[in-house]
Amino acid sequence: MKRIARTSLASLFLVVVCLAITGALSEMIGRWRDTRRFPERGHLVQVGSLRMNIDCSGRASPTVILESGSGGPSVDWLMVQPEVSKFARVCSYDRAGYGWSDSGPEPRSSLQIAHELKQLLQASGERGPYVLVGHSMGGYDIRVYTSHYPNDVVGMVLVDASHEDQDLRAPESIRKWLQEHHKHPDWEKLKYFFQLHLGWARLTADRNAPDFWPKAFREEEDFLMLPTKRQSAVIDEDQVFSTVRATQVRNAGNLRDRPLIVLTATRQDDILLEIPPKDAQAEDDLWVHQLQPELARLSTHGKQIVVDSSHAGRNLHPAEKSSAFHGARFRPCSLGTIIPPWSDAPKQSLYCDRSRVRDASVSAVPMLGFRLNF
Repeated sequence: MKRIARTSLASLFLVVVCLAITGALSEMIGRWRDTRRFPERGHLVQVGSLRMNIDCSGRASPTVILESGSGGPSVDWLMVQPEVSKFARVCSYDRAGYGWSDSGPEPRSSLQIAHELKQLLQASGERGPYVLVGHSMGGYDIRVYTSHYPNDVVGMVLVDASHEDQDLRAPESIRKWLQEHHKHPDWEKLKYFFQLHLGWARLTADRNAPDFWPKAFREEEDFLMLPTKRQSAVIDEDQVFSTVRATQVRNAGNLRDRPLIVLTATRQDDILLEIPPKDAQAEDDLWVHQLQPELARLSTHGKQIVVDSSHAGRNLHPAEKSSAFHGARFRPCSLGTIIPPWSDAPKQSLYCDRSRVRDASVSAVPMLGFRLNF
């Protein structure tokens, strides 16, 4: 009997070893293949001790800067950037730890990220003024950037962006889950390291790119979402989301009279299934009817636009089924003015100076003014 048990255990051990070796080889081959299939978009720029990737296109001023949400590499904007480049200079970039960029120093606070973005734009020669676009947690980073470099920023778009009080005001079941979720970051990193190098992470990857993306785009995002440095960056950013980051955003203050568009999704697809339905609905209502309108009130020229979309609506489709930004354009610079079309403000502003706009022949500065399908 003991001999049979030993034989069974030995056989089981061999099966586990064989599966581990197979998974490791599969991951090595997959990484080798993907590295050759998906060359870097943009180019690496030395930013202090880091190399960071930035990808810019288009010509007209001001320059639109695209800031991804948590976990998102710059390729999240693949379907948006070409459309924006038709009427403006536009840059997407990989935050430290994402995509092609090196890992950055901790803590991964919004202030640290804002400083790195400033250095990246300077080192790459991308001159302002800028219109900053931030999805989800990226909204924190661009608000902190604006508070520290106010002369750089002439307008802002918050795409279903995070609110500094969202965790404090969430239903109790969500607050409890968040507390549990943040308990063991080092264990989460170690666990993912083994999952990746044994091929399990690739096999079970959360392929969240939208269906309308071409297959090659979806596979490219999967490739950039797998590395351990990206997973570590996500965990490090998340660890300070409700503490250091939220405090920095509160201290950032308002946007004064800068033009501001707040795009709000009607569905929060990142709410877990174990959350009671009534709490999930309460969270949706809080998001759409309280938190997002408060963001729009950060500027005297702010406007909220609610769209039938999920939170992952950063993956915008330049189609003609809907026009979420219909009329969301800046008027021409007139007497040193950029104001949104819904504003009754006087034609004077601190945030537009014709001398700072490189292409004076541009008759208007659209704010991502193309048709979108969420």
